[in-house]
Amino acid sequence: MPTLTTDAAAIAARLDRLPASRHVWRLVVLLSLGGCFEFYDLFMTAYVTPGLIRSGVFSGTAKGLFGLSDQATFAAATFAGLFLGTIIFSQLTDRLGRRTIFTFSLLWYTAATIVMAFQDTAIGIDVWRLISGIGIGVELVTIDTYITELMPKHLRGRAFAINQFIQFLAVPIVAFLCYLLVPIDPMGMPGWRWVMLIGAVGAVFVWFIRAAVPESPRWLALHGRLTEADRVTAEIEWRIIDELGPLEPPSQVPVEEEGQGRFSEILRSPYLGRTIMLSVFNFFQTIGFYGFGNWVPSLLAAQGASVTKSLQYSFIIAIAYPIGPLICSTFADRFERKWQIVAAAIGTACFGLLFSQQSEPMALITFGVLITLSNNLLSYAYHAYQAELFPTRIRARAVGFVYSWSRLSTVATSFMIAFFLQDFGTIGVFAFIAASMGMVVIAIGIFGPKTRNLALEEISGA
Repeated sequence: MPTLTTDAAAIAARLDRLPASRHVWRLVVLLSLGGCFEFYDLFMTAYVTPGLIRSGVFSGTAKGLFGLSDQATFAAATFAGLFLGTIIFSQLTDRLGRRTIFTFSLLWYTAATIVMAFQDTAIGIDVWRLISGIGIGVELVTIDTYITELMPKHLRGRAFAINQFIQFLAVPIVAFLCYLLVPIDPMGMPGWRWVMLIGAVGAVFVWFIRAAVPESPRWLALHGRLTEADRVTAEIEWRIIDELGPLEPPSQVPVEEEGQGRFSEILRSPYLGRTIMLSVFNFFQTIGFYGFGNWVPSLLAAQGASVTKSLQYSFIIAIAYPIGPLICSTFADRFERKWQIVAAAIGTACFGLLFSQQSEPMALITFGVLITLSNNLLSYAYHAYQAELFPTRIRARAVGFVYSWSRLSTVATSFMIAFFLQDFGTIGVFAFIAASMGMVVIAIGIFGPKTRNLALEEISGA
């Protein structure tokens, strides 16, 4: 009679031989729609700030925490919540399952965002921003883990590119809504409140998504729920056979150790080196990504654009967010992901420094788009990459731990970007970002392992 680990390996082999199909992409789309609401809320940070200043909730001068702007505190509260979500609660995804935490975190975020929309003070906004950030932090880790385990090895890169395309659709949407609503008071209520409430409609879709997406068969198998794992895998296979015909026979994959796993595993061989490498990477990568994304209107204003124009230019730049991942999907699985990350970091550094030298609208928009496209490549590639490097039994808590360093650094970075912008202008901001991207190149380029077209069980050395 086959053992648990042999059966778990068979489940993994059956998943890895699945071809691209409508059903496979449907699963990616459904999971990505859940993340779309999180991205809406995450990128809302930059675009609603002018409305909070206009309403008098935030000060337009450097009178906030540490003598810096209220926007810095708002961004810091966001990422403090993300840090708590990733470092503390992501381990629940390994214990309770991907599907359960996916649903719970969406509901958490929605409830907190509704409460935040009705706050009248900066401290009230920041407290509920922190609370909503916890839900977002858990959700993003869960989605990365979920997609990694459901997708066959030859489609993981494309799956994450499509995932990012759908999630990033939220960015031009929130930018456009802020452009329309932030300067006005529809029905007598400030526009920024409308923007927050619109993002909270995610709760309406939670149960529809939950009903259509199965639990990860890899997670089920490694927790002894082999009958359920076999049923879920067979249902996926049946749908693909009905669409494309008979499947190729599965090949063998390495056997992975079953059970819950322990957090301490990521701090000892063979995973300690990867944990350190990804922690360093995450600490610095977020400086480039959110150092631009969370400050676009302010950076444009510092280059001479008015508040209205900065929101207009920000919306145009934001259109690139979903376009970038679509471009990435054309080569996602053709090149090693580590080198895609390195190329993206170099692009962010170079285009950022060029952005800081511009004042004409077309030049600002052009280099803003190029920074965004570089950050798109960085984002899709590392979300796929870091989830590949650990075994199923500890994947969510490992990703949560290394990812938490990006959240922790962004809390500090929110104040540092404000400091550089206030005292050194956009040149100072992008010099800081370029130095951080240099650290990304070193961490991934020198110490990152290869993952292209390898089974998860091969990569993790389970």
